[in-house]
Amino acid sequence: MSTPTRPAPATRSRRTAGKILPEHARAHNRALVLQALFTQGAMSRADLARETGLTRVTISDLVAGLIDDGYVIEQGVREASGPGKPAILVDIDRDGHRIAGLDLSGSEQFAGAVLTLDGEIVARHAVDVPADRSDVFAAIVRLARDVIADAHAPVLGLGVGTPGVVDDRGVVLAAPGFGWTDVDLAGQLEAELGLPVLVANDANAAVLAEHTFGGAGDDVILVRVGRGVGAGLLTGGEPLAGARFAAGEIGHVTVGTDGGPACACGRIGCLEAWLAVPALTERLAAADDPQGVLRDAGERLGIALAPIVGALDLSEIALSGPADLLGGTLAEAAAETVRTRTLATFHDGLQVRMSTHSEDIVLRGAAVMVLSGRLGVS
Repeated sequence: MSTPTRPAPATRSRRTAGKILPEHARAHNRALVLQALFTQGAMSRADLARETGLTRVTISDLVAGLIDDGYVIEQGVREASGPGKPAILVDIDRDGHRIAGLDLSGSEQFAGAVLTLDGEIVARHAVDVPADRSDVFAAIVRLARDVIADAHAPVLGLGVGTPGVVDDRGVVLAAPGFGWTDVDLAGQLEAELGLPVLVANDANAAVLAEHTFGGAGDDVILVRVGRGVGAGLLTGGEPLAGARFAAGEIGHVTVGTDGGPACACGRIGCLEAWLAVPALTERLAAADDPQGVLRDAGERLGIALAPIVGALDLSEIALSGPADLLGGTLAEAAAETVRTRTLATFHDGLQVRMSTHSEDIVLRGAAVMVLSGRLGVS
């Protein structure tokens, strides 16, 4: 795959530079309308005006435009509850579009799915992970084409959750497992498929799904455990990317000063060496005290998470991975360790729980990425 030349990052300011253009205001207002319909379902135009704070004239204009664009439909009239003309209800056309999603985090297969705008999976596809790294991109394109062909409706966009560090333009800055450095995955897929493509780290995609479809709060860390360990964070409901887009890369944080198992990176005692599924499963198989092994792994996770929880004042920790390993003893040990290592007054009620969508969480996160990027809703 080719290596793009990336421009130097621009200097950013918290202050808005220049005036807000009319087209920006209109896009913002469209997103307000779509967000209200996405979260609350069918409403009248008067309902939307009250919910968004926009005038009825503005709402009528926006709804007309969204109907013309195929994103909103009229659903008939509300049952009359008094005198006057019954209100016509409008809603997002949830069956009018589909979303394509890819999860590239599997060790044996890449997963793909066709999803509704509500994040429900209606079709699945998969391809084997190629043994030769040079064949990885071709396999991804083949899977994406299979998914898109099975949509049977206009595809709003393709969302991709991938291992590695990914910037906000969909460039994979580093994915050692694929041998990728500075690969413009979003751009290359758009050129191949002719569709808008959104790409993010798989754990960052997962936390979006947990927030939108799993009921997580606005200040949450989701720890994704598989062949490796990574995390996605939301603060104030917004993804936390970090200065180099590497926020959540906790797998190679050393946990404890007592040594520990050797890690694939060459160091001793990394969180991944304690917690990753292959390593943890191997230790459990050889253990006389499996519960002790799970408690130890949970404590190591708590050691890694305590400073993050303390620094960001997070309200919950969600775990995504095999429930038989991560739930119960391990989750309880992690929660207790975080509580004992942070200010008890604020974190006694910290919740550590299994994700509600572990199996398909990256695919659903890919859908949220498309909804956010294309419609401004989440």
